[in-house]
Amino acid sequence: MMRFWPLLGVSLLIFGACVPNKKLVYLQKDDLKRRKEIPKDTVLRSHTLNIREYRIQPLDILSITFETLSKEGDESDFLQKLSTRTSSGGSGGGGGSGGATNGIVVNTEGEIDYAVLGKIKVSGLTLFEAKDSIEKVASQYVPDVVARVRMMNFRFTILGEVNGENTVVSGNTRLTMMEAIGLSGGLSELADRSHVKVLRQKGSEVEVFYVDLLKEEYVESPYYYVQQNDVIIVPPLKQRPFRKYFVGNLGVITTVISFGLFIITLSR
Repeated sequence: MMRFWPLLGVSLLIFGACVPNKKLVYLQKDDLKRRKEIPKDTVLRSHTLNIREYRIQPLDILSITFETLSKEGDESDFLQKLSTRTSSGGSGGGGGSGGATNGIVVNTEGEIDYAVLGKIKVSGLTLFEAKDSIEKVASQYVPDVVARVRMMNFRFTILGEVNGENTVVSGNTRLTMMEAIGLSGGLSELADRSHVKVLRQKGSEVEVFYVDLLKEEYVESPYYYVQQNDVIIVPPLKQRPFRKYFVGNLGVITTVISFGLFIITLSR
């Protein structure tokens, strides 16, 4: 009878360390309960996304290039000097190896500053709105000018129970939480996907909120999209200590228990 209790305790600890599928599958509804009933090649339901276009902030770094249909040499040289992208010869193969790319920093007042064009307010604008504002100013000097504006330092940091803690820089400013997790290498099996913490900078303040990645309705949340400088912290499940420390040392624990039972048996 004495041998039964240690074995029962070990069994309870092992099964207590198991992680069910309902704690691992992203954006689930009731699909896990009725897998065999789900029709294939059929739209089950749809969600309306709460899309929020990224708005430029002070200290953002922008890549701004200009183009025009005009063939005048002076105008072309003028625009080339304004562009943040300059070619240094050679032919790059998609990685930009044939040229150097420099950005222009948005100052603390939310402006970009050109020697000829002057200061242009871009903070609070989307990239497309900033493009229109820059084109309006540049068209006073060069007709038919087209500006192309892109973010160069859109980044987020992901920490905790992930397959690789990292600060990720992306060229895509409309980045969902799922895409951000994918770019960082994904979450570990012991990550608590139902209580993911996000720190979001808003001016001189930091907002703190939690999101539940297990619920399908999360795609409709205003927090579905990652913002500049977001810090995503993924906590562990309560099974983590068992899986990491107990199961990893199960052989040692079993040996100790067996040795203890052996000593008890001999002492009778």
